[in-house]
Amino acid sequence: MTTIEVSETATLAVPIDRVWEVVSNTARYADWVHGVVEVTDDHGPATVGRTYSEVNKSVGPLTMRTTWTVREVDPQRTRVDTGVGLAPLQNFVNVFDFRANRDGGTEMTYTARYSVGLGPVGVILERLLRPGMRHGFQTSMRNLEDLITAEG
Repeated sequence: MTTIEVSETATLAVPIDRVWEVVSNTARYADWVHGVVEVTDDHGPATVGRTYSEVNKSVGPLTMRTTWTVREVDPQRTRVDTGVGLAPLQNFVNVFDFRANRDGGTEMTYTARYSVGLGPVGVILERLLRPGMRHGFQTSMRNLEDLITAEG
């Protein structure tokens, strides 16, 4: 199967230590990640090998349940998780990369890597989902910046 990558980058006007504090807390995803309705099971600070679960918006009123496993944690640099429950997307890898900028803000890149199941129908669905995924990544990063600013 071919691996597809979708990635968006934003410059956040908040310091990297605060960005990391929120992003590395698995309980806080519903606070900033676009499409996460609720975190149903978490372990607090992201810990390699541990899992957390969410309820996510799907199409229209539909929701899906996802479970994520933390695969890599490099504080204030990278966070990598793998997820299941995202059909027709398979082998899903979610990557957050961070870099402090000269202005005291943070450059954040939000990337998803996955393959597609369901044959030709899945390929069509993925093509329809991709623009929304890009928009969701940008919305999530803006939500994160707004949350951190509001919290002071």
